[in-house]
Amino acid sequence: MDRVTPHLGAPPEVAAAGVGVHGVGRRRDIFRLRGLWQLHVYGYAARLTVGGLTHDIRPGHVSLIPPDETVQFFYEGRSEHLYAHLRLPAGGEPVTVPLMQDAGADTPLLRDLLRQAITAARSTPPMAAAAVWTALWRVARLAESAGPHAAVGLAVAHIEANLARPLTVPEVARAAGISHNHLTRLFRAETGRTVVAHIRRRRLEQARHLLTATTLPIPAVAAAVGIPDLQAFNKACRREFGASPRALRAP
Repeated sequence: MDRVTPHLGAPPEVAAAGVGVHGVGRRRDIFRLRGLWQLHVYGYAARLTVGGLTHDIRPGHVSLIPPDETVQFFYEGRSEHLYAHLRLPAGGEPVTVPLMQDAGADTPLLRDLLRQAITAARSTPPMAAAAVWTALWRVARLAESAGPHAAVGLAVAHIEANLARPLTVPEVARAAGISHNHLTRLFRAETGRTVVAHIRRRRLEQARHLLTATTLPIPAVAAAVGIPDLQAFNKACRREFGASPRALRAP
């Protein structure tokens, strides 16, 4: 078994969450969890066998194992991981993901989420469920972020986090870990727009939201989306929406 299909349309029920320490008394564990998924974030090297297929475990790897599967862990020594055992709803959106993945840059976040779940599991179950649900969606998106256009996702995330300040294409390219020209080609192929056009579009979409849904003064809205020059902001709104900021705000 190399891929699994959980349903993530609703929060899970967290039956248990904790820190598992293995490989001290014996080098192999074999067991099965009845009716419970297993989510593990690993901090060691080992091997895992599920459904006749063996997966290498390395620090920073994450696995999601379906209920009622017999698993075998082969440890190389003391081995510590974070885990959550959970029930997932039968309905909702099915998502197919690799059983074992390298979490890469998401590893610290996944560890933090599982630590939150461990802390909250007994005292505040809904908080534990929220943390694990977030972790599951991050795991589901790992395969996408490892794709050939992962740099575009990094670029978009950097843009979203920095709309309020000046942005240049070389800066966005550095955040994405690729060259200016490479980002330009990938971005147009992936989104159909240039990086500059995407930045402009996202700024004005955010401006329209702030103008229509909040009472922020128009100068504050302009500053919040990185266009502090009111004349330039007015022209941008007219070009994009055919109306001035004041007209967009009017009921």
